[in-house]
Amino acid sequence: MSRTSKGARLVWRDESRKQDGALRSRAGWFIRDGSTFISACDGTGIRERAEKRLASYITEKYQPVRERGRDPVTVAIVDAVSFYLTDVAPCHAKPKETSGRMVAVMNWFGDMMIGDIHGKICRDYARAHGDGAAARRQLEDLRAALNHYHREGYVTSTPAIVLPPKSAPRDRWLTRDEAAALLRAAWRMRQSWKGQPSDRRTGRHVARFILVALYTGTRSAAICGAAVRPTDGVGHVDLQRGVFYRRAAGRLETKKRQPPVRLPDRLLAHIGRWAVTPLEIKTKGRGKSANIGRMIARDYVVEWNGKPIQSIRKAFRSVVEAAGLGWYKDVVAPDGSIKRVFRTDVTLHTFRHTAATWLMQQGSDPWAAAGFLGMTIDMLIQTYGHHHPDFQAEATRAIVSKARS
Repeated sequence: MSRTSKGARLVWRDESRKQDGALRSRAGWFIRDGSTFISACDGTGIRERAEKRLASYITEKYQPVRERGRDPVTVAIVDAVSFYLTDVAPCHAKPKETSGRMVAVMNWFGDMMIGDIHGKICRDYARAHGDGAAARRQLEDLRAALNHYHREGYVTSTPAIVLPPKSAPRDRWLTRDEAAALLRAAWRMRQSWKGQPSDRRTGRHVARFILVALYTGTRSAAICGAAVRPTDGVGHVDLQRGVFYRRAAGRLETKKRQPPVRLPDRLLAHIGRWAVTPLEIKTKGRGKSANIGRMIARDYVVEWNGKPIQSIRKAFRSVVEAAGLGWYKDVVAPDGSIKRVFRTDVTLHTFRHTAATWLMQQGSDPWAAAGFLGMTIDMLIQTYGHHHPDFQAEATRAIVSKARS
């Protein structure tokens, strides 16, 4: 009896050589579809690139059948996922991340039918993916894809997707010393050349990001997309009025509220200076840089090589490691070797926690702090209220006072 196909998925293949020792193929991620192997990372070994390639492969190969009223037992999960990636995901704020999560889902479920899904399979999936927030988010995406397919009338019903419990919320915040360590590490970071540090500073855009994140509590995407003047499709900083419009004009409000925020005077002074200060160009004498004469923040608050930042995660992680805010762990690589990797609990969202915590520690009025951060008062008090100097002050006075006669 032939085995059921697992569908298109990512597999790691070691380096392959011919009999004469010549290289046949580099080690890396490949898309395996039956007996066919397709390079998915161009020999780089980068998992993220491979996942994007697999998402494109699935979308191109599996054109969803748009026949209505079908029995879920006869409909492949990949039909619903492809339909979702084609019609819904492109409208998401981060469609590439949605595609990446769907790749993880299809790597597991393969050619299974919608009707094959049940609670145990969902629990097995969560267990295999760490029972954490990532597994829960991936299963939520699968549920969204199946529900959308059902609402469109292509299947008569959909199974319940059993989710792992929600993870405890992260409340990691930075002390003033830790924030200073991050700023120092970002400001001093240099590019290495032949094992030696060069004069090229590679982390100063991260230092600017950190300043804005710390003193506004704004989410990273809004900071990376913030212009220094009104610009279509993005938020901007009004340098005259000192207001940061986090959300682009005309863009609908989402659950992640992004109201305007008044900039602290010192931060406003920094941004104003960045807008009129030329970049430091080490190759200026040779006339080799296209950025000669360009301001630090010519068009956007945070720029790298004269362009807005699409994602600052990788550079920020390097800064966190340089600042020593983490630990190292030995892990098994796909090729079986042991690698020492850096781990940390400091993320980009930590700055939002830090801003809220500092506001409470300084005794800020909850209504003003909630408006500044763009969160509800209930959320602020529930999550950060215990940092306020007046936290339960009346209760502690009352519990030790003498009873009234």
